[in-house]
Amino acid sequence: MNDDTDIGGPAALFPATQHSLVRAAASADPAVRKQAFELLIAAYWKAVYKYIRMKWGLGNEDAKDLTQAFFTRVLEKDFLDRFDAARARFRTFLRVCLEGFVANEQRAAGRRKRSAPAPVLSLDFAGASEEFEAHVLPGKTDPDDFFRQEWLRGLFTLAVEDLRRYCMTSGKEVHFALFERHDLEGAEAPKKPTYEDLGQEFGLPATQVTNYLALARRLFRRFVLERLRATSGSEGEFLQEGQRLFGSDAP
Repeated sequence: MNDDTDIGGPAALFPATQHSLVRAAASADPAVRKQAFELLIAAYWKAVYKYIRMKWGLGNEDAKDLTQAFFTRVLEKDFLDRFDAARARFRTFLRVCLEGFVANEQRAAGRRKRSAPAPVLSLDFAGASEEFEAHVLPGKTDPDDFFRQEWLRGLFTLAVEDLRRYCMTSGKEVHFALFERHDLEGAEAPKKPTYEDLGQEFGLPATQVTNYLALARRLFRRFVLERLRATSGSEGEFLQEGQRLFGSDAP
């Protein structure tokens, strides 16, 4: 197996012509379409939920109901027919659709009581609410910037889980443990552990810590790009977002 390319991320779930979940969601195959919708929802639901809370100032319960109702609408067969990659990024398309949906729901709420929809997926709204409270931005916030920020937060979280699963099943548990200690936990710690500190903790020479972290970061970057490609509306959108994240040499 080539660690840099054959890593079985989200792109591996579909044939080469359907690496975009946006395209796969329009597949004639119900199983492919269902899987694509589930992965799209996993990528965007937290951004949708937090955006509802930020923009309309709603509490957890109302935002939860609206998020579930919105994705019930997304699951309808004709929802993605309106998406035109030449006119907007998929992320922007989804946000604009969300704004129209919530506006309609709020108007309807003045005439009738909205019933809570049946759950689309089992979503961790309690965790998302805690994240929102921890990262709420004071003052005026650009809507697109906020939505992008929260979408990226979710994308990186999914990529970390991709890396975890890959390392746990390929004999690279120490690689992930080092990545977690230095790049994830260390980023929040008052003092990030040095490579020498980690070497003592894991019984490795500092040079091996360097090599293990380099591989873990390379794999993580690859998983982020796979997630990004899968949830972009076009190759051009993917390339623009990839370069914005990782510089002119990416993807």
